[in-house]
Amino acid sequence: MNLTLAFIAHRSRSDLFDPAIQNYLKRVAPYATIESVPFREEETLFAFVSRSRARTPGWLVLLDSRGSELSSEDFAKWLATRRDSGLQSIVFAVGPASGWSGQALRNAQTTLSLGKMTLPHELARLVLAEQLYRAFTILAGHPYHIGH
Repeated sequence: MNLTLAFIAHRSRSDLFDPAIQNYLKRVAPYATIESVPFREEETLFAFVSRSRARTPGWLVLLDSRGSELSSEDFAKWLATRRDSGLQSIVFAVGPASGWSGQALRNAQTTLSLGKMTLPHELARLVLAEQLYRAFTILAGHPYHIGH
């Protein structure tokens, strides 16, 4: 399974969370191929998703406060369902500061929320990277997740 942690970034600046994000991406690597890809706007993200089709169409997941909230265990089950169905590519996308457009929300197969609080997109990427690692460790029976 190929995973992409995509994000919309309108300007380049020092990202204090990037070392921690990269650490979690390395931890996910034994379970799935994963990369982090910045985009300047929604349209380039959607072009990337449409070009990255493999044997099966890619699955676009937008992080948005209006999305479904899942526990870590439920997120692991959600990920396992897609993996076990033969899905080859999932793109998890953290949106711009102004939020996703209506068109973006219509293009997504899934919309997930990390909670009701608003997070800076750098922190949302870190939380998502950690939750992806946690999901794979849950599925593997690894002791990282103690379940509380």
